[in-house]
Amino acid sequence: MHTPILAPSILAANHARLADGLAIIADDGLDWVHLDIMDGHFVPNFSFGPQTVADLRKLNSKLFFDTHLMLDNPHQYVEAFAKAGSQQITIHVEPDYDIGATLAHIRELGCRCGLVLNPDTPADAIVPWIDQLDMVLAMTVWPGFGGQSFIESSLPKLSRLAELRDENGGRYRIQVDGGINAETGLLCRRAGADTFVAGTAYFKAKNRKAFRQSLEN
Repeated sequence: MHTPILAPSILAANHARLADGLAIIADDGLDWVHLDIMDGHFVPNFSFGPQTVADLRKLNSKLFFDTHLMLDNPHQYVEAFAKAGSQQITIHVEPDYDIGATLAHIRELGCRCGLVLNPDTPADAIVPWIDQLDMVLAMTVWPGFGGQSFIESSLPKLSRLAELRDENGGRYRIQVDGGINAETGLLCRRAGADTFVAGTAYFKAKNRKAFRQSLEN
């Protein structure tokens, strides 16, 4: 069983003051920051690109940069994000591209790699590449916008991902992203998740330390 990790999403910070958002995460003693990259095609929103990631990396060399590519053509951008300072890059299974080659390329670039599943994509979609994965991210909202409500029907998928993990040596972490708070995070943890992306709930928490403890303890 992996140690639980909270990975705050910088997307929920003030975009005019992303450096402050990064400092909050570091000052709270967290190890990970989640970077949501959106292209306006695969998802109906934009976020930021490799230069922003590189600039954030210059401000902090210790945080683990967990980068989620919500892109139609992720294979074209993994090198740019690896060079920018990403240490883990997760890519969606839904677009049409060579997933296996892209995962291999991410690893060749010195990064951990993973697959992301939209809410309607079954857990077994990861099976062809299961031996290549460090992470499986199950979206618990539709990707593209923060502040959405948690999709509770995602929970059986987490249980299936945990089952697949245990059948294949227990290697990959199971991450959840979308509508994660103290209550939904506990549901996800009971279902098998061990890595929790939280944006709005984290940055707006009255007591961020207590919020972290609710997920990690």
